Amino acid sequence: MRPRLVISCFFLLSGAGLLRAQLGLQGAEWMTNGSDAQRSFSIPTDPAISVDRLRTPGFQLLWKTKLSNDPAQVNSLTPAILMDRYIGYRGFRSFAFVAGSSNTIYAIDSDLNRMEWKTKLPIPVPVTGTLTCPGGLTSPIARATTANYPVPGNFGGLGGRGGPAASGVGEPNQGAVTIPAALAASAAAASAPGGGPVRLRLPVLIYVLAGDGMLHTLYISNGVEAAAPIKFLPPNASSQGLVVIDLVAYAASHSCNGDPAGVWALDIASKQVVAWKPPSVDISGDIAGSAGPAFGPDGTVYATTTAGTLVALDPKTLAVKDTYESGLEFTSSPIVFQYKERNLIAGATRDGSIYVFDAASIGTPLFKTPADSADVAAGALASWQSPDGVRWLLAASGGAVMAWKIVERDGAIALEPGWRSRDLMSPLTPMIINGVVFAVSSGENRPAENAVLYALDGATGKVLWDSGKAITSFVHSGGLSGGAGQLYLETSDQTLYAFGFPVEH
Repeated sequence: MRPRLVISCFFLLSGAGLLRAQLGLQGAEWMTNGSDAQRSFSIPTDPAISVDRLRTPGFQLLWKTKLSNDPAQVNSLTPAILMDRYIGYRGFRSFAFVAGSSNTIYAIDSDLNRMEWKTKLPIPVPVTGTLTCPGGLTSPIARATTANYPVPGNFGGLGGRGGPAASGVGEPNQGAVTIPAALAASAAAASAPGGGPVRLRLPVLIYVLAGDGMLHTLYISNGVEAAAPIKFLPPNASSQGLVVIDLVAYAASHSCNGDPAGVWALDIASKQVVAWKPPSVDISGDIAGSAGPAFGPDGTVYATTTAGTLVALDPKTLAVKDTYESGLEFTSSPIVFQYKERNLIAGATRDGSIYVFDAASIGTPLFKTPADSADVAAGALASWQSPDGVRWLLAASGGAVMAWKIVERDGAIALEPGWRSRDLMSPLTPMIINGVVFAVSSGENRPAENAVLYALDGATGKVLWDSGKAITSFVHSGGLSGGAGQLYLETSDQTLYAFGFPVEH
């Protein structure tokens, strides 16, 4: 009975790992641009990173690696997508997946700074583009996730690591957990009296929207294509925000090369594509922001446009469910978050206002900050909830990160100013890990000035740590991502940086 018990436990753990990997239930991995389908740019909990821990010495640059990518205009590497504790024939591994503008995908062992595999997609060299339509690959990689809000804490005790990933080697004289052994055990269990088939884990996949507009599906284990690529977007459409939910891929595209902007959905099984395109095909009807469409927990798709429209779309047909016309250009992608029992949406406009809507009806804003309350940069917002229940909303302004509290006054939703960070040069969209706000002074508008990463107390905005001169280039197409004790940033000289607390290997 003991061998069957061991094998049963193995497959139980494997099944739990599959749920974590494929459904994003653990709340501790960066699955898509902005971390989750809501584009929160946050990770609720972490085994190593916290405000108290950042007050002590030890947080540092762990490693950096330069990748062999050819830039397209000033585009280089996309923000990393992560997988903690991948279970393979080598045991538990942790990966960071980065895409290059030259349609090359890199899988890096994030514990060891070791290239696991590199896949160059068989696509022609990108056409010579412009700053707004650079050509080549522009959207980060995605892993399959759900429209549910991230779950704080660990899933079944299998959450983020507090130490390095381990191998699959067992106790002395017990051997290792291997695929052949598992298959043999499965066959033995099936042939035993009263036995039945033991279900193996399905392959874990990543999804890539290449510069030719095709959706590619790669095995996480080796970067080999799992299926033929599927036509999705027009070529060189300057795509953003690829996300895969319930085997439907979604992305947004800008107006490029004569093709209109839009929000696109691809049913991966049927290979059918539907799209919603803003009424105007010129620049005033482009998709706003940099994070891509955001999703409510019911699957509703939200997008903003530079013509001032917030639109709610049906997840299957992309038919319009509701709209709001601000009359002002939106500069950020929408963000969806939960406040008490309500699902709220926020977006920023060119005049520096932040709008907040109830997802139940977006026709009228619940609240709008005064104009010029923040010089909001084009891009995205971020949100997190502190342990005491305070919901925060953050935006990168022209020279700082701004933070507001969501409050309720006489039953009405409002934004209350919280804090303003120190001055930053062209700051990126901030990221929050377990109450620590990470902000980047990108140095983009002054290429001679290198980027600097700051760790801020999420409740006060006070600086806990900074990277000093550790980063030696500026940032354009890269961005922050993180979880499971580490965070990552890509710079315009094709370098991936990893920061965290060192652990023994």
